[in-house]
Amino acid sequence: MGRTYHAYATNGEAANVQHATSTDLLHWQPAHADPLPRLGDWAEPARPLVWAPEVFAHGRGFTLYYTARDRASGKQCIGVALSSSPDGPFAPVGTGPLVCPAEQGGAIDAASFTEGRHRYLLWKNDGNCCGLPARIHLQPVSWDGTRTEGDAVPLIGADLPWEGGLVEAPTLVRRGGHYVLLYSADFYGDHRYKTGYAVADRLTGPYTKSPQPLLSSESFGGAVRGPGGQDVVPGPDGRDRILFHGWSPDGSDRRLLYVTGLTFPDGRPVLG
Repeated sequence: MGRTYHAYATNGEAANVQHATSTDLLHWQPAHADPLPRLGDWAEPARPLVWAPEVFAHGRGFTLYYTARDRASGKQCIGVALSSSPDGPFAPVGTGPLVCPAEQGGAIDAASFTEGRHRYLLWKNDGNCCGLPARIHLQPVSWDGTRTEGDAVPLIGADLPWEGGLVEAPTLVRRGGHYVLLYSADFYGDHRYKTGYAVADRLTGPYTKSPQPLLSSESFGGAVRGPGGQDVVPGPDGRDRILFHGWSPDGSDRRLLYVTGLTFPDGRPVLG
């Protein structure tokens, strides 16, 4: 009882980061203030588009990851900001981006994973921007997520026909004794966007992919178009939910937030 859920999304007309709250995952109240009113000085001011925010609590406050255009390299890279409240305002940390492998096309889609006293950052090298392979990586970071503390390990790339040569937007959970890596694939801009998953016995893999996507336009009978950008959270009853976004089925250019049940029999995700 008393749980408040916070949803953060790619920039809107009046904010670098969109923010809304809910107590039941069904009814959402948009926030009026931008939780990230200022970007790091490294971010390109002429291109303020902010992508794929991720927020987590670290015990003494909250950390926000965001993707913006790096003025030095011209690539999209991951920045970090801190706040004492999940509502913000989050203040940028550091003089440069946290992760910015320009030679690999940059980095996007940060996600956090915690195991014991260890924190990790998942991210995608944005190779598809420049004719390079795109892979999802895992990298150890400090407990507040503001420093990398080891080399990045590639977990998966795009090697299945339905992925359309692209993987991104990772989410990592541990269920049933397995590490379950959910990810988005194919073209974001229309009904082809999908969510798949891969399973491993060790954190760094190897990960074995499901041959078919977990979420797709077809799996929802067209009621959701291009489902992706997923996250897994416990619902008010303690059972897992998967939240994701998809294009409105009415054909408009709105991308909406959806939620449905999720179970993990034998450590593999099944929609509830």
